[in-house]
Amino acid sequence: MSAVTSPSSPRSEPSSGDLFAFEGAEELAQAWRDGLLPDPALTVSEWADRHRVLSPRASAEPGRYRTDRTPYMRAIIDALSPTHPARRIVVMKSAQVGFTEGGNNWIGYVIHHAPGPMLAVQPTVELAKRFSRQRIDPLIAESPSLRERVKPARSRDAGNTVLSKEFPAGLLVITGANSAVGLRSMPARYLFLDEVDAYPPSADEEGDPVALAEARTRTFSWRSKVLLGSTPTIHGLSRIEREYEASDQRRYFVPCPHCGEMQWLKFERLRWDKGKPETAHYACEPCDGRIEEHHKTAMLEAGEWRSTVEPQDPGTIGFHISALYSPVGWLSWEAIARLWEAATTDEAKRSFKNSVLGETWVETGEAPDWQRLYERRESWQIGVVPSGGLFLTAGADVQKDRVEVDVWAWGRGLESWLVDHIVVEGGPEQAETWKELASLLNRT
Repeated sequence: MSAVTSPSSPRSEPSSGDLFAFEGAEELAQAWRDGLLPDPALTVSEWADRHRVLSPRASAEPGRYRTDRTPYMRAIIDALSPTHPARRIVVMKSAQVGFTEGGNNWIGYVIHHAPGPMLAVQPTVELAKRFSRQRIDPLIAESPSLRERVKPARSRDAGNTVLSKEFPAGLLVITGANSAVGLRSMPARYLFLDEVDAYPPSADEEGDPVALAEARTRTFSWRSKVLLGSTPTIHGLSRIEREYEASDQRRYFVPCPHCGEMQWLKFERLRWDKGKPETAHYACEPCDGRIEEHHKTAMLEAGEWRSTVEPQDPGTIGFHISALYSPVGWLSWEAIARLWEAATTDEAKRSFKNSVLGETWVETGEAPDWQRLYERRESWQIGVVPSGGLFLTAGADVQKDRVEVDVWAWGRGLESWLVDHIVVEGGPEQAETWKELASLLNRT
């Protein structure tokens, strides 16, 4: 006798109510919905005005950051936004113009709005640690949008140390230009090279630190952003001057409050009675009108950056800004006049030219042999074979974790040019390393 089987009940499908019947479900659903929304199209300056809070630990003017306090910085930091076509931004500057906070705005923007791997380079590892503690830690601690993305160093698995800050979809590494290991620690989409004129000539005898650092951005190609900023040093030796001269050399033009003519500010137009710096004022170049300190606020707000030359590389833009533009309440024209009157030695005048005017110092007298040799240098673009090159050779230095390749062009009379320096990541035990090296050597 066969067993009687009852008809099986139809299988019930979970209802939408069942799917969200657990603790935290609504928060999860909201996070999913938020993830479908595109990021707001903010520039770096818009982000700073909306989210940045200056710490009393790191700023003489704590509180909400306002770009209109230093209007000339707006175009500089907005060029660091992903939507801006420039890939390399060069800033030759004096002290007291707000550049450091502008660079910190970019770091905050990357952490919050456009995450990716970022490398920030100070002249030495010791200065990198100081920069992290005095600038980056307050930046994160005082801005809620950043504080919620970077865990405090004391939490478990924070990924947050003095020289490394992890955040969702990104990592900030801070290092010194004297550390070759730090400069090749990771590929970087964003590269912040600060005070490049203070960098050593070579990082641990492995080459120019700027070139080593910029090599880390090649993986990201046109999506990378590089910011080079510095107070200049000696003419002919200054890295930032060389980079600025290769750019479109922008100057900040401001209107005269009397005739309205646009002009960029020059030290020789600053006038005062000898021995009376308190009489300092600016003489308009077109009309010779007397411009007082209090006029600066309106002039800066109405100013605009203008290119003065055609750049050698269209992807590089350059800005020059001096302390003559410092906003009211910072370094005044009277203070600048006092500093110049006090500069009675060559060393003091050099410091004034570098740190107040943001200009290089030209050495006088008989140039030493090394300077004569340096002045014979020629400018060549990386990856381009000079017209005198007849054939190419390549040499490979095999290390335990990489292969470094130099490509040389050779011309008549054994004249030679270094055309490219390429780093192939991977050790000699990896087949992919040799495959990539072979592909590189077969290029024409």
